[in-house]
Amino acid sequence: MAPARATPISGEAALMSVRLDRLPATRYVWKLLLLISLGGCFEFYDLFLMTYLGPGLIRSGLFSGASGSFFGLTGLAGFVAATFAGLFIGTLAFGFAADKFGRRTIFTYSLLWYTVASIAMAFQVTTWGILAWRMIAGVGIGVELVTIDTYIAELMPKEVRGRAFTINQIVQFTAIPLVALICWLLVPRNPFGVDGWRWVVWIGSVGAIFVWFIRRGIPESPRWLIARGRLSEAERIVVRMEERVAAESGRDLPPAVLEAPADKSPGARANFSQIFHPPYLQRTLMLMVFHFFQTIGYYGFASWVPALLIAAGIRTTASLQYSFMIAIFAPVGPMLVYRIADKFERKWQIVWSAVCIGGFGVLFARQSQAGWLILLGVMLTCSNNWMSVAFHAYQAELFPTPVRAQAVGFVYSWSRFSAIFTSLMIGFFLQHFGVGGVFAFIAGSMLVIVLAVGVFGPRTRGLALESISR
Repeated sequence: MAPARATPISGEAALMSVRLDRLPATRYVWKLLLLISLGGCFEFYDLFLMTYLGPGLIRSGLFSGASGSFFGLTGLAGFVAATFAGLFIGTLAFGFAADKFGRRTIFTYSLLWYTVASIAMAFQVTTWGILAWRMIAGVGIGVELVTIDTYIAELMPKEVRGRAFTINQIVQFTAIPLVALICWLLVPRNPFGVDGWRWVVWIGSVGAIFVWFIRRGIPESPRWLIARGRLSEAERIVVRMEERVAAESGRDLPPAVLEAPADKSPGARANFSQIFHPPYLQRTLMLMVFHFFQTIGYYGFASWVPALLIAAGIRTTASLQYSFMIAIFAPVGPMLVYRIADKFERKWQIVWSAVCIGGFGVLFARQSQAGWLILLGVMLTCSNNWMSVAFHAYQAELFPTPVRAQAVGFVYSWSRFSAIFTSLMIGFFLQHFGVGGVFAFIAGSMLVIVLAVGVFGPRTRGLALESISR
């Protein structure tokens, strides 16, 4: 792919970015955020299917509970691994798509992609058919999640960027208790003679119906248009946003003032290799390490809740019920950090959430009573989702607009690469070392995150995206 040519940062283009950042957060701004987040809801529903479909896939005889060998794909770990293989391909190989074709276009078509693939997966009658279509669906999910992060970072004013990602995560995480409830009700049953897990997949696929309605209400990112040299289109969108916000606020907008003279020198070629040179190299390496290890904590628990509960002595039907009770609190983590999302540096939020994940995980492994398992499961879920809010905002802030989506896709792909093996490792550890071995593995991974982000992560709070890039 030929590299995109960056547009020289003219005074007009730089001022448009300032105009976006100084917008007050009115109902219109939050509406844009809500529409983007609703698209992500369908992605989260499908992504977290792998957590709760497990008992149904085992019950249908298509998968076994534990892997017979480290790389065994007929165990439940194979289903999880196929999901993350697709996510890895989507984020790494297709992360450039949103930079090339636009945030709005890719947001729409990646949602359609995963919907079609999920419907196809639900009709499969062989283990390999399910694995193949699950991987294809994962490609669409991977592209969508990268695009959403990029979209929100570029549309939201700088002073509310942290809270914007908090709301985004709250909306998306509501899909988790929903899919947990549906699985609890349907997975143990065969409505109309059809496996319950298939109904769960089909129900989530109705997202395609809403795609075009969501798309019509969202503008293209002005920052992306500026980076592509389409200044007149960007100007029209910014003016329209200013008019809507001014009408809702009932007062004149604050003046847009450049903090520094615009750089009018000829623009350098903007391509992917930029992230491997200063000042981005350190950020890239830090996020690669972070993502490789954060997956072990996040999906090591979230994707294995029912299986971990069963291993702790909870019967299968009850494990789905308890998993639902834990999943109800998925949106609570982002809610709890809403007020501090823009008051504390995001790097320290990532560090402290990692500490909480490691600590609560070790305690979870020592429990056998249902009450304590549920309570500590809730604390783990809230801590994981606090980390999710912080890092989704953080990674999108650290790279320049022309390659933001591809750069985020690249560093994010390391979490997907890690998860391919994490799911197999969790299944193997659970089989041979029990719940305690699983959480010792998770705690060690969280320590790596604390050191990598705490030592090498730059600050971003309250800064314009262009300032962070400089």
